Amino acid sequence: QMVESGGGTVQAGGSLRLSCVDYGRFFNITVLAWHRQAPGKEREWVASITPAKNIQYSSSVKDRFTIDRDNFKQTVYLQMNSLTPEDSGVYYCNNPTGQFSWGQGTAVTVSS
Repeated sequence: QMVESGGGTVQAGGSLRLSCVDYGRFFNITVLAWHRQAPGKEREWVASITPAKNIQYSSSVKDRFTIDRDNFKQTVYLQMNSLTPEDSGVYYCNNPTGQFSWGQGTAVTVSS
């Protein structure tokens, strides 16, 4: 029910904006999050946003990434700035604990 988009290939220092449309019925009352999985590594939580837009970030992306949501469009965004090769991976949206079905994700590749 979640469809991610916006990934691509950028050089280090560049920016990307990811989007995730949630086709579920409870978007407006759901805490949403972005997660990512680098090749050969486990999936990790990146950032969360509540319906009231209370936000948390992992220490690895704080001050570089911005999460936001549009409750009318049922979409959550992730603005990623100052990207480094360590940010490469497949990005997914879900709730913070990954309780929903995972989508296909959107791939981000940052070249050095």
